[in-house]
Amino acid sequence: MESVMSLQYSWVRGSREVLLQYCNSLSAADFCKENSSFGRGSIRSLLVHIANTYEFWIGQQALQKEMVFTSYDAVKNVEETRQLFHDVDKLVGEFVTHFSRSYLTNLKVTINDVSTKANPFKLFTHVITHEYHHQGQILSLSRHLGYTPVDTDIMR
Repeated sequence: MESVMSLQYSWVRGSREVLLQYCNSLSAADFCKENSSFGRGSIRSLLVHIANTYEFWIGQQALQKEMVFTSYDAVKNVEETRQLFHDVDKLVGEFVTHFSRSYLTNLKVTINDVSTKANPFKLFTHVITHEYHHQGQILSLSRHLGYTPVDTDIMR
């Protein structure tokens, strides 16, 4: 039987795929174009930031893995972004399997050198809502660059 987290993440992946297909329609220059009005600066950097956040909360904090975070400059195009998210998908799969029976058990996590507790389901919810927040920024940034954004909602 498929877990709720696994099912929910499949919807996230579907939405992300729509976004990445849309990003394929952007020029390579616009994909990497810096704009200081949008958090991380470029569509590429926002996508890498999303992946890094999964790696931090799911990989490093929940699974206690030593993670090497991708730098923004290391990703040059949408295909390299897809590969980065392929690795994130594997990490999330491991997380879902590992915590399938203990997703409400608190874990010790650290943010900004402060320890606190959070259960795996809260961490999972955080990374998903964080991704959608930045997907909205990506679509807004693309509109500022002259493109017509697509609908990346789960319900579309």
